[in-house]
Amino acid sequence: MSKVVRFHQTGGPEVLQIEDIDVPAPGPNEVRIKVKALGLNRAEAMYRSGNYTIQPSFPAILGYEAAGTVESVGDGVTGFAVGDTISTIPAFGFDEYGLYGELVNAPVHAVVKHPETLSFEQAAASWMMFVTAYGALIDIAQLKQGDTVLIRAASSSVGLAAIQIANRVGAIPVALTRSNKKASALHDAGAAHVIATEEKDIVTEVERITAGKGARVAFDPVGGPEVPKILRSLSFLGIFFQYGALDTSDLTVPVMDILGKDLTLRGYQLFEITGDATRLERAKKFIVDGMRDGKLRPVIAKTFAFEQIVEAHRFMESNAQVGKIVVTL
Repeated sequence: MSKVVRFHQTGGPEVLQIEDIDVPAPGPNEVRIKVKALGLNRAEAMYRSGNYTIQPSFPAILGYEAAGTVESVGDGVTGFAVGDTISTIPAFGFDEYGLYGELVNAPVHAVVKHPETLSFEQAAASWMMFVTAYGALIDIAQLKQGDTVLIRAASSSVGLAAIQIANRVGAIPVALTRSNKKASALHDAGAAHVIATEEKDIVTEVERITAGKGARVAFDPVGGPEVPKILRSLSFLGIFFQYGALDTSDLTVPVMDILGKDLTLRGYQLFEITGDATRLERAKKFIVDGMRDGKLRPVIAKTFAFEQIVEAHRFMESNAQVGKIVVTL
């Protein structure tokens, strides 16, 4: 028997329940993990509340990121042995696997041996944020030295990862946040500039920062009515990535700005990277190299005990955090 988080209806954090269930032996190409830490993600809150890209079947499990040790392996698994220290990359659906538990199974393609310098908490906080940011900024946009990138919801774990990745390649990260409350923390996290969007005009500020050129890339998990201003802040041939929908309203886009600057508006999910073995290997190398050279480091906002999973989800939805929320077992 293992303690596993499940929910039997969609709703707020209170629908999450810790239950004792039998966890089956790992099947072919699966690894069974004794979990030491979990990294929480906004997608899990959306899935729990019924606002994700797929709807849960009950009782439902969830959880993309875990770190721990290999407890056993299924047929066909190579490269991993019992006792190995590992973590997971989000490369599966919640209708297939969920990692909120003491003992869980994961597909071997989503399991990685992380650098030994990382603690379990740090490893559980790393892969969603870094792979998501890497995929858009490096794999697709080919961000390079001197490029300006606008990073919305910059105090989120993915936003902080984007700041670090931009700095690693010599680009100029501009953090977008609603107010100046988190400005100091964002500067400390490596943002070259911070724009409080409820206090300053985005277009005017970006024009000033870039000497009128505009930003080449925008990276946005929110959407909503601020998007037209962000598009107006982009340079010729600029790229706008929509990688989340915290505001689920339809976008209204300025067509003449799109035509006048030949802009690209692009939906993006990290599964575009994790679902392609070649691109995923490139992502792993970039991220592991960055962890080893110290340029990429997960930022942990707060840690909760496993028994506090409901409180951890409530804190995630408060938007008060700067960085990743981690749950320990």
